[in-house]
Amino acid sequence: MNRRGSALLTVLAVALSVALFLGVDKARNGARAGFDNTISGTDLIVGAPTGQINLLLYSVFRLGNATAEISWPTYQEIAARDDIAWTVPVSLGDSHRGYRVMGTNAAYYDHYAYGGGQSLALAEGDLGDDVFDAVLGADVAGALDYGLGSEIVLTHGLGAGGLTDHDNRPFIVSGILEKTGTPVDQTLHISLEGMTAIHVGWESGTKNPLADTITEEMIRGFDLTPRTISAVFVGLERRGTILSTQRALNTKPGEPLLAIIPGVALAELWQVTGVVERALIAVSIFVIAVGLVSVLTSILTSLNERRREMSILRATGARPGHIFFLMVAEAGLLGLIGAVLGVVLVQIGLALAGPVLSANYGVQLQGLGVSMIDLWTVLGVTGAAILIGIIPAVTALRRSLADGLTVKL
Repeated sequence: MNRRGSALLTVLAVALSVALFLGVDKARNGARAGFDNTISGTDLIVGAPTGQINLLLYSVFRLGNATAEISWPTYQEIAARDDIAWTVPVSLGDSHRGYRVMGTNAAYYDHYAYGGGQSLALAEGDLGDDVFDAVLGADVAGALDYGLGSEIVLTHGLGAGGLTDHDNRPFIVSGILEKTGTPVDQTLHISLEGMTAIHVGWESGTKNPLADTITEEMIRGFDLTPRTISAVFVGLERRGTILSTQRALNTKPGEPLLAIIPGVALAELWQVTGVVERALIAVSIFVIAVGLVSVLTSILTSLNERRREMSILRATGARPGHIFFLMVAEAGLLGLIGAVLGVVLVQIGLALAGPVLSANYGVQLQGLGVSMIDLWTVLGVTGAAILIGIIPAVTALRRSLADGLTVKL
């Protein structure tokens, strides 16, 4: 308490270093768990050959864009295979106020699963049966304050709206999904026919001046079968055929395809990011070392001021072992308090950051509570602080009683 100012700064330095180390580790593992739980029960994802990681990111996580698509006849050939039990076609490309729009069909709500097998469920409303019905993810509805019956205007591509709005063909919210903690919460879902309908008159990529003359009634009479789709989620009759089916799709004559196994693609993604993760952990360990050095510096710099304190203790009967124990215990206590405070800080930080990440990226960090890594970190930092405390303890013991009681001018 007599040196509470320097002690508090030392504790804060240790706490921040521990918080950085644990924050990096928990964010890394939490993000991996969140990504791994985003899609479940889908054996293969099929798209144009744009790269395994890219296909996974844009089809599942709504990150990036498809550089090519697959034709509808090719999709029908995939769906007709005997070794495939079900397929879910998805079409991406448009947006609404920063949120992605996905065209799909009823099979999406029947077969898409997340978090180890949980199915999508409606919080209110229904899936709709009209071309211009839309089903919103929980975050979209909450952030934009939409309810059943709300009218929404989609934007062509991922622009900010304005001249690229499909304002002549608005959609009506028919249902809102329950929160999943996945990118589904960040997505507006419409039918494949609806995706085709809003692009009537946009075949060149921009709005045709005559597009507004085509009424909704006229569009409903058109053949709204899509020409292309972005990707296909595939479930197999038997999981034992996954490699042979993947090979058959990747080597299929005609239109080139890329079939990926979601788990394998995620493993490749973690390999790519692994170098950065290891670098961050190494930096965090060095920061902890700096925090522990601050404990040593704090005690060493106070030794000269504490000469009389040590000498008085010796004169009143304290043995050398007592002095040694007090110095080591002080270092260990500073390390222990700093490490525990670091665990508290990282829990508070992740509790605040988790909802922000979920709201902005649709990925929910998981496994963020206090765990064994926290306990081992606290014990490790405390043990290291005790070892560091030996240095000032030995230095204090070397000072004689006479030196401590002598006034040096």
